[in-house]
Amino acid sequence: MDRLVGEVMHHGVLTCRRDTPIQDVARFMADNDVSALVVVNDDDNMIGLISRTDLVNARLYEQYWKHWRGLTAGHIMITDVVVVNPSDTMQHASKLMMERHIHRVVVVEPGEQGGKPVGVLSVTDVVRDIARDE
Repeated sequence: MDRLVGEVMHHGVLTCRRDTPIQDVARFMADNDVSALVVVNDDDNMIGLISRTDLVNARLYEQYWKHWRGLTAGHIMITDVVVVNPSDTMQHASKLMMERHIHRVVVVEPGEQGGKPVGVLSVTDVVRDIARDE
């Protein structure tokens, strides 16, 4: 596990904007078979994350359910996103995921706000990396 995150992560990130209608977010996730989208601002810096679970929770939560068609990514995105850099070790990234009980971390180039997303590292990627060590 001494490899770097940048060697193992999925390069490229599917994104949406804060004002993207929630139906478009759901459609984009389904069409691209992804479990999360990174929300970016006009400078392409990360400002949040939306997972499939966030979509389902919002759909079931009565306060949102009543106004579902008017919701945007900004309404349901989480802003406390766990991030790592491509130069971080896999051990560091794996430890963060286990400690925070999350399935993915967003890989960003350091910068203003949340940084520019350059990839995603998932628990599945960690398992593949472990298998490669054998």
